[in-house]
Amino acid sequence: MIPFVDLKQQYARHHDAFEKAIKNVCSSSSFILGTEVERFEKRFAKYLGVKECVGVASGTDALWLSCRALGLKKGDEILIPANTFISSASGAFDLGMGIVPVDVEPETYLIDIKDAEKKVSDKTKAIMPVHLYGRSTDMDAIKAFAEKYKLFIIEDACQSHGAMWKGQRTGSFGAVGCFSFYPGKNLGCFGDGGMVATNDLKIAEKIRLLGNCGSLKKYVHDISGYNSRLDTIQAAVLNVKADFIDEWNDRRFRAACRYADALSCIKEVAPPVFDRGKSAENVFHLFVIQCERRSELMQYLNAEGVQCGIHYPTPLHLHKAYESLGFGKGICPVAEKLADRILSLPMFPEITDAQIDEATQIVKNFYK
Repeated sequence: MIPFVDLKQQYARHHDAFEKAIKNVCSSSSFILGTEVERFEKRFAKYLGVKECVGVASGTDALWLSCRALGLKKGDEILIPANTFISSASGAFDLGMGIVPVDVEPETYLIDIKDAEKKVSDKTKAIMPVHLYGRSTDMDAIKAFAEKYKLFIIEDACQSHGAMWKGQRTGSFGAVGCFSFYPGKNLGCFGDGGMVATNDLKIAEKIRLLGNCGSLKKYVHDISGYNSRLDTIQAAVLNVKADFIDEWNDRRFRAACRYADALSCIKEVAPPVFDRGKSAENVFHLFVIQCERRSELMQYLNAEGVQCGIHYPTPLHLHKAYESLGFGKGICPVAEKLADRILSLPMFPEITDAQIDEATQIVKNFYK
């Protein structure tokens, strides 16, 4: 069996450090907003090159609270790429905002700024570049677009921990950058966790208020808020893992290169197109190919012991959850076509050359 993600191996390799970190938290019994949370917030802010980071309960919460903190409201519109996980839009949707799906580029699978130009309106208040699969969006184009139309940039960096665009970390460009620490992410904890990064101290304070029941001082509630905090145990785990993030990202990139080389000779498969000289711009949270007869290939791989997945089988605008918005097929043709062709192969820092070679050989055997 070649697992899609091997979290057990990572735990085994760093078992002692994890156990020590967790025991220290248990001994202190400071489980909520403990010192490990503050330590990780400061550490991650320094890593990203931003003024402040605020830990929250999940990446989904990070995106939702960011919309609240920026003052976005019912009737405002936000541009979001159609090829993404539903959490990119759920917070804005819950606020009553207009979700405007934008098509994606056929090679990068990321937001197509030309399509965004067609869909921006007087109601548009924000744009959400999603650094999907660990790949950096062209932030030069995003910044120019946002400045032109006076929009907030809400970066969904939930899959791009450590990735860069021209030497600057993703999540540090916009009004806010949102991260998830779900266990399978490039930097993941042992449960749910999230982070909002910003250079605006007022936004940071608003996030802290919103995520801590509207309070910065116990029993003093300045606004009506929510309970969305990064647990101290999860922060302790992340402080252990943070030592290895760049090394793990390098391993992911090398694995992606080996995959791409092995699959390039199969005419029915299109590996992701990326610059081998720019490893920092793609940290390969996922390795996503396009392929013919996707369902059959997926069944064949699983039967042969290679776990794989689809990220994502339904474009944002075609989910039943958003049918009230009245979208139909045809408004994002590239994303809709990709949804029928994309397949994610096993990807994790510890994946071996032998595992990659075996997985790619099975793909070759299928098309033979």
